[in-house]
Amino acid sequence: MVATDAARLTTVDELPENDSFLFTIREHDGSKGEVVLVNGGDCISAWRNFCQHETDQRLDRGFGAAMRDGEIICPKHGSMFDACSGYCDNGDAKGSTLLSVDVTVENGVIYLTDRTCEFLHEGGIEADDDDEDDGMPSSSSHLTF
Repeated sequence: MVATDAARLTTVDELPENDSFLFTIREHDGSKGEVVLVNGGDCISAWRNFCQHETDQRLDRGFGAAMRDGEIICPKHGSMFDACSGYCDNGDAKGSTLLSVDVTVENGVIYLTDRTCEFLHEGGIEADDDDEDDGMPSSSSHLTF
């Protein structure tokens, strides 16, 4: 039975096979992190949203993780991680394993049950920035002067 304080993420029906769901967490140290929840066909699992070969490379860049045949594909290196075990047996990340986040499926509902973090919101960390209103118009420009 899932603890009453577990955060409801989504349902199995809302997460088709070879699809993903991105959400933001707060770590115990107060920092924020991203987690990608995936349906690997044989499993529902959650992983920290970065490639083990290059930790600043996100697996889900905000529009879904690339997946094929139950594997999560790194969009930069092409390394493929097993969606159920997180293990990679090819490419630049060969021999590494994604960092897991505990989730539980109960009655078709997926809950975050990892005690090392707390659910903040759906989507990536940038969603926090979109909610902040500093009185200035928003910009998608990455230019610096």
